Amino acid sequence: MAEQVRSITDTGISSSVAEWSASVLACNERAARSEKSKRGRLRSSLLRAFVGVVALTLTFANSSGAQNQQRSGAHSKTSRDAFTPAERRLVERAIGATCAERIRDPQGSTPIDEMQTRPSLPVNNPEALAGARRAERLLPTTRKLVINAILQLAKDYDLYESSISRARITSATVRVDSVRHVKADVDARDNASVALREPRTIEFGTIFLAGLRSDEAMISVLAHELTHIASGQSDSLRPLFRAIGRKAAARTGLRIQGQRAEELSCDLVGALATREFIKQTASWEPLPRRIARAFEHNCVDDDASDEDHLSPRNTIRALFTLDTSLAGEVAGPGAGGNTIEPFAPIELTPLTTRF
Repeated sequence: MAEQVRSITDTGISSSVAEWSASVLACNERAARSEKSKRGRLRSSLLRAFVGVVALTLTFANSSGAQNQQRSGAHSKTSRDAFTPAERRLVERAIGATCAERIRDPQGSTPIDEMQTRPSLPVNNPEALAGARRAERLLPTTRKLVINAILQLAKDYDLYESSISRARITSATVRVDSVRHVKADVDARDNASVALREPRTIEFGTIFLAGLRSDEAMISVLAHELTHIASGQSDSLRPLFRAIGRKAAARTGLRIQGQRAEELSCDLVGALATREFIKQTASWEPLPRRIARAFEHNCVDDDASDEDHLSPRNTIRALFTLDTSLAGEVAGPGAGGNTIEPFAPIELTPLTTRF
């Protein structure tokens, strides 16, 4: 009986211990699950917080970088490429001043649309002869002015950095220095031209020779043709022409590429060469008049263009847009200044490469 009671008691105790153990295990398991759940929620919360901080940091960095980039880009664009409304008004005033000066100037050039209506002139026409003598006299000076202008523009447009670029520019200046002759041609009428296969002579129509009545006007046209020769059959100056065309197109809204860019660039070299000539030669004549002579043949009434050329008046507009200091000099005191600074001397790099 005692053994039976002890057995029952032991069985009860064992059952109670088992139930207690199961209960403890269940509690521990629930506690573990609860702790694991808490840790999971904590990790999840921490992860969400970390992701939020990273996202916020990246957003701020991108925003700050964009703002800095915008400020930097805007500053750079303003310093190099911006064209203000005030400058646009100055350009238009300078165009008016140029063409008004042509009418007042005893040596004012004949507009090219008027030249086109005139009958051909013989080579021995007195005005054509005077023009030919002027061109021959000014050719040596103009060669030097054009070489310096090309070098300066190459530096201004960051095209004189690499050895290849320097070699191309140097080969261009060598071609300029090889030109020795001016030839009058009745059939060329109101044009000037060069044959790149024989780049030693500039041909002038007799009407053109007669219509350019000043040294300044003649230098601007001689320099234009010399720049074509400088680029030559190898298109040595094509990168410069493209850069000038892009800048002029951005500022004027005109389509300026291909041959138009080359023609405008040649005109720009002509204008810069004329300004340097004025700087080097004293005269009693007012500066605006002398500067205007580089552009006066474009003061036309029939302002037509073609695929290769801007219209004459848009040519003046683009040139003044490219160099607003020229516009200020033509418009006179109070309109942007009328002082001329000479080109800084630039040494030629010895030619080591042929193109």
